[in-house]
Amino acid sequence: MKEHAKESMNGKICLVTGATNGIGKATALALAQMGATVVIVGRSPAKCAAVVSEIRQISGNTRVEALVGDLSLMAEVRRLADQFKAKYHELHVLVNNAGASFPKRQLTSEALEQTFALNHLSPFLLTQLLLDTLKASAPARVVTVSSDAHKGAHLEFDNLQTETGNYGLTAYGRSKLANVVFSYELARRLAGTGVTANALHPGLVRTGFAGNMSPVAAAIINFIIRFVALSPEQGAQTSVYLASSPEVEGVTGKFWEKSKATPSGPASYDEPTWARLWDASDQMIAATATTAPRL
Repeated sequence: MKEHAKESMNGKICLVTGATNGIGKATALALAQMGATVVIVGRSPAKCAAVVSEIRQISGNTRVEALVGDLSLMAEVRRLADQFKAKYHELHVLVNNAGASFPKRQLTSEALEQTFALNHLSPFLLTQLLLDTLKASAPARVVTVSSDAHKGAHLEFDNLQTETGNYGLTAYGRSKLANVVFSYELARRLAGTGVTANALHPGLVRTGFAGNMSPVAAAIINFIIRFVALSPEQGAQTSVYLASSPEVEGVTGKFWEKSKATPSGPASYDEPTWARLWDASDQMIAATATTAPRL
């Protein structure tokens, strides 16, 4: 990070999900080093406490805290949003980073397919629940970590939760396409509010991502990672850029890689799909108890 940028986030409040390891942790650390107030989100209380302590020590910034919850559960997303809003009245940057790939199809306790719930529905709901705070804090930014894996995916609206067909990377790619489509529709709906929405591909990064995969898939990915993957710090660079750089102030509705706007997959540009996914996501979340607030 350039010297002159270290304090560029002073006075800003940032929320980073999936921040107890990998890209999310590196993103949170970089923002803390820039002087931001950083709230991390993770599942493990012990990990959250350890990461908060580590970031504070390395950055010299004491304004680092944690919220604990399982983002694959919409009830937990609602609780986290309530906890955040009870303490903070501003939010300048929301980094939707949490995500995973699972080897077998399984449902959460709310009867949602786990990959789609964690990777797409949780950032969809969390963003909406925090939207009033983001708007009141404008200029503000929503940064959603997607993946190049979305480029070979398609949204089958009668099969969004991968009830039929191959699972594994198919479900993951579909959820990452949903991230991009959500970001584009969010940007459209937020036009004129001072809140921007962008999605990104972080690159192939050395993280614990393969830990949820089958042994064979994990072995293949870890073998590749050993030779060509980026460090978490390198993988976080685009997230940090979109969260902090004056160069992208007001820039919205784009897909990014290596801190440059780049074309996303063809399926992501079908505008009727944007609204259709939004409505379908609302319906899935409503079925878990409470309808997500609508824009």
